[in-house]
Amino acid sequence: MALAIHGGAGTILRSQMTPDLEREYRGGLETALKAGWAILESGGSSLDAVERAVISLEDFPLFNAGRGSVFTHAGEQEMDAAIMDGNNLRAGAVAFVKNIKNPVGLARLVMERTEHVLLAGEGANQFAEQIGVKAEPDEYFFTEHRWLQLQEAIAEGRVQLDHANSPPYEGGVAAASADGVVLSDAPPRKPIGTVGAVACDKNGHLAAATSTGGMTNKKFGRIGDTAIIGSGTYADQTCAVSCTGHGEYFMLAATAFDVAARMKYKSLSLEAAAQEAVDYLTTINGEGGLIAVDTSGKVTLPFNSDGMYRGSIAPGGAIEIEIYKTQ
Repeated sequence: MALAIHGGAGTILRSQMTPDLEREYRGGLETALKAGWAILESGGSSLDAVERAVISLEDFPLFNAGRGSVFTHAGEQEMDAAIMDGNNLRAGAVAFVKNIKNPVGLARLVMERTEHVLLAGEGANQFAEQIGVKAEPDEYFFTEHRWLQLQEAIAEGRVQLDHANSPPYEGGVAAASADGVVLSDAPPRKPIGTVGAVACDKNGHLAAATSTGGMTNKKFGRIGDTAIIGSGTYADQTCAVSCTGHGEYFMLAATAFDVAARMKYKSLSLEAAAQEAVDYLTTINGEGGLIAVDTSGKVTLPFNSDGMYRGSIAPGGAIEIEIYKTQ
């Protein structure tokens, strides 16, 4: 058995983190790990474990998912989530949903109660209402630091990924249209956002789940990789993967599936396949990371950014939590 989680990857520097804030982040990660592990330890499924862990992360306001999601240009919070059961190749996802406390739970209901994989926007919210998923008011999701991020992004005329500590474009000033859409071809820098979990249960069954609030100041119904099966979330009988970073590049590389493909078709180990997938992202200017687990319970958590909120727990209950680069 094994469980791993992430809370985003990007510019996460020890020099920019206060001791109190670091304790908060570590506490949120530990709570989520314990929540998911309790299910695995009691004989529960990997699917239940990843859902429970991600729900805990969605409920924690410092991460960009559920409560504490970033704001769109219109001052709204639109969320994406996905979950996949590797044992039977079933998956569910939602995109562009509003006022849903735990989007990952709604994604699972899409998987279990519909013949579809992905529901989006108003239709996804109508589905939630139809099956009795309780909606929360806007006030539940509001956090001041996310609102201030939006005001800064609007003032600077740019779209910003969560927790970018500097303008998201380097090598000069990014050109932007009057509506705040970045027009520059310069590569984006230091993205962070999204939460996720992967697990292997006592039967060797694998599952993955991912949830995000997207990008600060986003417009036009932008959807990233989180809800796209094979891009930001994937699980089969080889491995389970959850990604975090600049979603456009994870979609272009089909990164989550890429890990499984490298294991199956190149006979690579989990660690080697995951590292190759992240290395490939680097070649196309993609930044972020992923967490992955295989049927033997091996875990790997590679990333190419300055840091990634991450943690894992293995048989015996030993918890490992890291934030910064370790080398």
